[in-house]
Amino acid sequence: MNEALARPAVVSRISDLIGCTPLLELCRTETGSRLLLKLEMYNPTGSAKIRMARAMVDAAEQDGTLRPGGRIIESTSGNTGLGLAVIAAERGYTFTAVVDNHAAADKLRGMKALGTELVYVVDDGTEELATAAREELAEDMARGQDNTIFTEQHNNPANGVGYFPVAHELHQALDGKIDVVIGAVGTGGMLCGTTRELRKLHPDFTTIGVEPKGSIAFGGPAHDYYQSGTGTPEGAEIGALVDFDLIDEGVKVGDVEAFAAARAVARTGLLIGGSAGGVVHEALTRLPSLPPGSTMVALINDGGEKYMDTVFNDDWMNARDLIDPALERETDEKITKLRRI
Repeated sequence: MNEALARPAVVSRISDLIGCTPLLELCRTETGSRLLLKLEMYNPTGSAKIRMARAMVDAAEQDGTLRPGGRIIESTSGNTGLGLAVIAAERGYTFTAVVDNHAAADKLRGMKALGTELVYVVDDGTEELATAAREELAEDMARGQDNTIFTEQHNNPANGVGYFPVAHELHQALDGKIDVVIGAVGTGGMLCGTTRELRKLHPDFTTIGVEPKGSIAFGGPAHDYYQSGTGTPEGAEIGALVDFDLIDEGVKVGDVEAFAAARAVARTGLLIGGSAGGVVHEALTRLPSLPPGSTMVALINDGGEKYMDTVFNDDWMNARDLIDPALERETDEKITKLRRI
């Protein structure tokens, strides 16, 4: 690996461990097309979103809106909050996360362990995703307060900038041989930020965005979904970072399919999150039809360890009619067949 992108052998801050995440070849076809997973769970907090958390705080410090001893407020379903919690702890800021019970319990526990103040937008225990209400409350809490910022991840340009290094990591690791980049679309920061920078280095590839069925970025109908940390639910505005000019195709994957893929991938020895399962499901569907020798890169936002109470819990899955053993077996067989080639 080029020294410019390699981590130093010894670091003095947790945030120095951000980036330089590995690529794993999950499988390949008889024609030599391969599916590579960009494993962002190897960042601190186990998620890609610490990349943009650091970038948003850097930007606020640079423009003077955040000064020593200040307070950060964000509406989060978990991974962004975990990233901001680490950066706040390192730099001596107070961090308040506005959350709902849709977030995975381990993400909430993790933020609290890192010193985060949790403010619930609803307190009746409902699992409903409350993105719009969270953002409204976070904005209200920050308004007029000295040395306090609402990082507003869905509309903060620094979010996308935080993922520019992903493009350089991919370009370097693959010598520019990239035909398809596929990833989840929530804030849009990771997929669109990576694509924007990568096209400066290597313009000839296709970008595919994946959102849950029920999300509205790529059209309706809107309904509830259980994939965490992704999509745009009904009532929420599509974030400014979702740049449709950078996304060649937008697709939807249902919870059942996404979770079946995540559970199937787990049986290869790798735990990935539920929304990452949606990305892998779509990638596996498309891989056999790619031109011979193609390289498809799937951006895997986080690992599966935070979803032991949900995606990997049969009781939770059965109670919500999300489990499909036949589909899991089909995905298992598809991965196994392609891994043997």
